[in-house]
Order: sequence, then C-alpha cells, then structure tokens
Amino acid sequence: MLPRRRVGQFAVDPVGFGCMNISHAYGPPLDPSAARAMIRRALDLGVTHFDTAALYGFGENERLVGEVLEDAPRDVLVASKCGMFGRDGARVIDARPESLRANCEQTLRSLRRQSVDLYYLHRWDKSVPIEESIGALAELVRQGKVRDIGLSEVSVATLRRAQAVHPIAAVQMEYSLWSRNAEIAMLEACRLDGVALVAFSPVGRSFLTDVPKDPMALAPGDIRRAMPRFQAPHWERNRTLQRAFVALAHDTGCTAAQLAIAWVLSRGDHVVAIPGTTRVAHLEENWGASQVTVPQEVLAKLDDLFTPHAVSGERYPPATQAEIDSEQFAAS
Repeated sequence: MLPRRRVGQFAVDPVGFGCMNISHAYGPPLDPSAARAMIRRALDLGVTHFDTAALYGFGENERLVGEVLEDAPRDVLVASKCGMFGRDGARVIDARPESLRANCEQTLRSLRRQSVDLYYLHRWDKSVPIEESIGALAELVRQGKVRDIGLSEVSVATLRRAQAVHPIAAVQMEYSLWSRNAEIAMLEACRLDGVALVAFSPVGRSFLTDVPKDPMALAPGDIRRAMPRFQAPHWERNRTLQRAFVALAHDTGCTAAQLAIAWVLSRGDHVVAIPGTTRVAHLEENWGASQVTVPQEVLAKLDDLFTPHAVSGERYPPATQAEIDSEQFAAS
C-alpha cells in the first residue's frame, strides 16, 4: 500500500473516490439508497478523500455525500466545487463573487458542515478576472467557511495569477494515459510549488478498463456520446491502443483499471487519483490500485504506447473545450 499523500491540510490515501458518477453525467443516477451504500462502502474500505461538486446532480450529489459523511472521521477530506452549477435546469458557469458566496452557503447546508475542507473553482469564468474569484474564496477562508482553495482545469498562467491572491492547495485535471495534457506544464508546476495534482477520470471514462463501455450502448444523456474519442472513426482507432494496454495489464498481474490508476500515481508523490464508478466491484478494484507495483519496463512501455498524438480525437467537443483553460497539445 502506498503511503498517504498531502492534499492541502490533509494527508490522504493516493486513491480517493470521485462521487460524480453516482449522480451525474453517465446516464441515469443511482437510486439514492444505492448511492449512499456506495459512499459507505468507500468509507469502509478506508478511502480518505471524497470529491463532489455543486454541479453534480444539481446539488443532489453534495446532499448524498453530506448524509453519509456528516460524522466521518476527522482525517477524511471532503472536497467540493463552485462556479459551475445548475440554474433553472441548465448548467451555468458563474464565478462572480456573489455567486461563489451563494454556492458556498448551499454547499455547507448540503454537506452538513461548518466548513468545506477543499473548495475548488470548478471552471475559470472567463468573464470574471481570476483574481476576483479567488479573492472571494479567500474571504471565505478568512470567515472559516473554507479550509483550502483549489482550481480545476486551468493553465499554469492562471494558477500563477491565482497564487498571487491566495495559496492554492490543489489543481484538479483530467489525467490519464490517454489525457496527458497535465504533462505539458501543470504536473511540474504543482511539484515545484507543493500543490497537489488531483487526477480525475484516471481510467479514461472507462476506456482504460478490461472491457470498455461500447459507445453504442451508452445511455441517452451520457456525456461520452458527445466526446469525439467515443465516436467514429476515433473509437476503433483507440481500441487498438486499449487492447495492447489490457495485454500489458494482464502481464503485470493486475486489471487494466488498476494499471491505469497505478500509472497516474507513478507520476509523482504530489499526484492523487479520484476514480469514480457506479459499481461496488469497480470501487473495490480501483481501491486496490495503490497496492500494485508497476515495473519500470512496463511504465516505459506505457509511455511509448500512449504518446499524446497516438490517441485519436479530442477530449471534448468544441463548445466544451472552449470553456477549458488548461494547456493543450497541438493538433497532429
């Protein structure tokens, strides 16, 4: 088992639990009783890092997390996000100070807490200077309503501007073998600054598993339906990579998902992963990744297999990509 890693004021196990899937984005949400059982199982396994957001289920995810983790041990980190949420049934990005303050008050009620352990700006609202948004979060820290501030899907330049206003404890980015944008600049910037890099979707939205979800079987409303990598002609091209990856995982003596997470954790002691799932068996499988030792020769093979330009298709459709501030590889 890998030792705990620092995320803000907490030392957490390297594998946490991204709670989004149980309420949001990947088809119908779990029944609330099943969702609560999933969170309880994660806690029983020993998970010490839970990640939610105002956006997920338009508040329902925070409420479920709050119901289960209200009396969680003091060493359990509960993170949430603001600045992207549901309004009148639609997703909006709004990081004006007054909106962030309102987000925080609702999050505290939903989580049943006096303060949020780690509060991310979910997206940089490009209509609002980052300094204003971080200034509002810094005031929440001074009021005791937030313990640490994080950023999500930003560039190093934006991180630097934010750090000039208040210390940043964590940057959350999609980071996996098939989404390696963090390696352009953010991975090293976080290491140098003592900032945690929190990797979401470390198993590539199910792509880096033994049996990836067939795009034709995705439920209506599943966000992967709009993602180019899950569409023709990219899907079949990427499946060639996936099949080679599964073979490497089996040769290593672990599942594909465990190898994917273990690779992310090998990128540095400042990196933690928050895989999500709707199945208890997958939760338990993901948790086991911190016990996987990956030989250096396998890590080298993975780096050679998943070069940034080997993956076919963009992460997001153009409209969503325009909302993202993080560095991107030039098109090949």
